[in-house]
Amino acid sequence: MSVNIQITNKPRIVIIGGGFAGIEIAKGFKGEEVQVILVDKNNYHTFQPLLYQVATAALEPDSIAYPLREMFKRQNNFIFRMTEVLKIKPETHLIETSIGEIEYDYLVIAVGSKTNFFGLEDLQRNAVPMKSIPQAMELRNLILENFEKALLTKDLEKRDSLMTFAVVGGGPTGVETAGALGELKMRVLPHDYPELDLNKMQIHIIDMEDRLLNTMSEAGSRSAEKFLKKFDVNSWLKTKVLSYDGEILALSNGKKLRAHTLIWAAGVTGAIIPGFREEVIGPGNRIRVDVYNKVVGYENIFAIGDIACMITEKNPRGHPMLAPVAIQQARCLVKNLKRLLRNKSMQPFAYWDMGVMTTVGRNHAVVDLNFIEFQGIFAWFVWLFVHLMALVGFRNKLVAFINWAWSYFSYDRGLRFIMRPLRNS
Repeated sequence: MSVNIQITNKPRIVIIGGGFAGIEIAKGFKGEEVQVILVDKNNYHTFQPLLYQVATAALEPDSIAYPLREMFKRQNNFIFRMTEVLKIKPETHLIETSIGEIEYDYLVIAVGSKTNFFGLEDLQRNAVPMKSIPQAMELRNLILENFEKALLTKDLEKRDSLMTFAVVGGGPTGVETAGALGELKMRVLPHDYPELDLNKMQIHIIDMEDRLLNTMSEAGSRSAEKFLKKFDVNSWLKTKVLSYDGEILALSNGKKLRAHTLIWAAGVTGAIIPGFREEVIGPGNRIRVDVYNKVVGYENIFAIGDIACMITEKNPRGHPMLAPVAIQQARCLVKNLKRLLRNKSMQPFAYWDMGVMTTVGRNHAVVDLNFIEFQGIFAWFVWLFVHLMALVGFRNKLVAFINWAWSYFSYDRGLRFIMRPLRNS
């Protein structure tokens, strides 16, 4: 069964995924004589770098999400369908979705990544990932519910466990999450729960590497560790997680931690869609592409962003799975597809690494640019500005700015709601 989409004699470009890469591709063909079809299982774009702020009650969910139909309402050659892609059929130029089949002339795969639990099944069952808005909301509910439960129990060990949080992964997401939890502990929760001894609240960050933010400069890494210590965060480095049953966390150094909440920020893997030959799947479960982001062995299928593995001498396992890479690859591919449509040769992709930045709570951030490295309050303001400008839509920028300004001057977070979906009794 085919999806009901207007048939046209214009070239049809089908994009799978409404993330950074997908929306950049779709925007790039505004006004062109093509038909652009974007498919995604959600009807909104998520600004994933700020998911942890939703989880820690700093931002509203809808301030980091933006409706895809609203985004492209003035683009006449654009069509959106909310559906899940089940399989790619390269031989017939079709994608199989939950609502039927869609034919393509050119296919762009921009599905991004998913949480990687490295085969640890007990962690997959009991840990809390943070790759989507529903997951971030679930984590916020869990954090606040733990403190409500801690008030009710007389079991001191259980109370301490309910107030203990373990963050696995010492990259930017893990560091930012641990810092946000530290802010809650120092400035917010003591006012909400005066009956609890918040000194008993423990925050642990665990990583296999010998330092946090291992991909950033050593100075930035040291600053991040120093900032986290101010929030009383315990760092466990050169340490693996062996198991977690929902309460007891076993570490490779022999330690066992009691924690009712384990937040998994330890890695991602490509979100592969079935249909490709086995040799197409490269390191990190990502799709092998050439220097034009064309899937190896296929003439009219392209992959960009986290799902794409472009192996070069400088990047033997592909480019880093970062938003700037996805956006730059999308812009390059737009130019190349336009060149193809005009029977011109494509140009290879070259990544311009602008640097990375991470915040570690109020007035603390680490910025590593190609030409300068700096930390502290100025870095924090730079981080705020860059992320504010990167949000989609004026309303989202305004709401985020108001929430951040309110939190900064009031030392408060006004979004501490426990919200569960209504279930029929």
